[in-house]
Amino acid sequence: MAKQKPSIPKGTRDFGPDKMVRRNYIFNTIRSVFEKFGFLPLETPTMENLSVLTGKYGDEGDQLLFKILNSGDFTEDATHQDFDKGHKHLTPIIAKKGLRYDLTVPFARYVVMNRNDIAFPFKRYQIQPVWRADKPQKGRYREFYQCDADVVGTNSLLCEAEIVMMINEVFGKFKLNDYDIKINNRKILTGITEAIGAEGRESDFCVAIDKLDKIGQEKVLNELRQKGFSDEAVDKTKPVLEFKGNLEETIAFLKELFGANSETPTSSTGIKGIEELEEVFNYLSAYGHSPEELNVDFDITLARGLSYYTGAIFEVKVNNVEIGSVSGGGRYDNLTGVFGLDGTSGVGFSFGVDRIYDVLEALDLFPVENLVSTQVMIVQFDKQAGLHAVGLVKKLREAEIKSELYPEANKLKKQMTYANKKNIPFVILVGSNEIESQRYALKNMAEGNQEELTIDEIIDKLSKQ
Repeated sequence: MAKQKPSIPKGTRDFGPDKMVRRNYIFNTIRSVFEKFGFLPLETPTMENLSVLTGKYGDEGDQLLFKILNSGDFTEDATHQDFDKGHKHLTPIIAKKGLRYDLTVPFARYVVMNRNDIAFPFKRYQIQPVWRADKPQKGRYREFYQCDADVVGTNSLLCEAEIVMMINEVFGKFKLNDYDIKINNRKILTGITEAIGAEGRESDFCVAIDKLDKIGQEKVLNELRQKGFSDEAVDKTKPVLEFKGNLEETIAFLKELFGANSETPTSSTGIKGIEELEEVFNYLSAYGHSPEELNVDFDITLARGLSYYTGAIFEVKVNNVEIGSVSGGGRYDNLTGVFGLDGTSGVGFSFGVDRIYDVLEALDLFPVENLVSTQVMIVQFDKQAGLHAVGLVKKLREAEIKSELYPEANKLKKQMTYANKKNIPFVILVGSNEIESQRYALKNMAEGNQEELTIDEIIDKLSKQ
């Protein structure tokens, strides 16, 4: 067999031990905050029935689903006529399963299937990979992890406020300070379409303005024209896209746009969206914080393209780093309804672990103390020292000190090089003299100094590090 050059698919990555230590730091930090706020862990299968996934993410989202060919002869159920009718007709016949696109839709499916065993409101967090058939580029991958937290079974806007609180707490632990939590409400976007005379076109409107940061205002307006929006509607959209103001000014602008103080408002739905966000801000005030203190930015152009959002929507970007949004989410009132469970509102959000990793790396914010996988390594001079060192490493591990014994009595330089490459901060030197005296040389690898200590003194010293 000819030798083959190994490779991995574009948009995927290997993670060596050095990167996994950092990733686990991210996972553990996020998990600790989720659990602090009362969320329970959940996992769902890597693949779902394609019928579960399709129709939940809008047309553009459906195109990014990875489909899995049926096992065996995947064309068994397909006829020549099916092939002639094109891929949209053929795909559900030859591929009945797909890789999950996000964690929210599988979560909704789980809730419906287990509704008799769940205590509502149900708060769950989920940390698993998702897959999207997107074009790979910097900060955008085809396989990446999400860390989701969702609450279903309550309409309370306290949940939205606690999402803001959790984002701030996680970013505080990461020592990230310069970021914006952009917030809007889908009802406000519906209200804008009604106010510009494009009632019922909110889906096309949201898909277009969701690209504002990527393609700019003029191209967004041109896309609306191409989608059949009238010149009058496009002209009325322009001041909305151009508006900039603080929280109070934004609310005042929208109330005027929707005719909130008029006997005949242009959009009662839009007014309802404003009221919902004001209630979220009131909850934040009850926590003792103004929205501005929590990096909240009320952005009326925030749309988020996913079609299942019906209320508040969130998106988080770190400033001064050329990486896209690192977190996002929103409220969905109808998602479980498509699976047969009506009247169950939910709200949730997700952290993009891969992008958070890139941000922390770019800003050099990974703490060194969290990246040490082994705290101390024992260096053995000969086989007798190795046997003696087994008892020492046993005592170290019993004291919950992360430790390892170099497995062979190789040259000292080779053992020390190994410790340096793994960033192990301490080594213990064990030879015949140390065995006889029961005192061992503990070497600080960073400072270069060493001291003679008993194993109990070493354990005491390392436990305090």
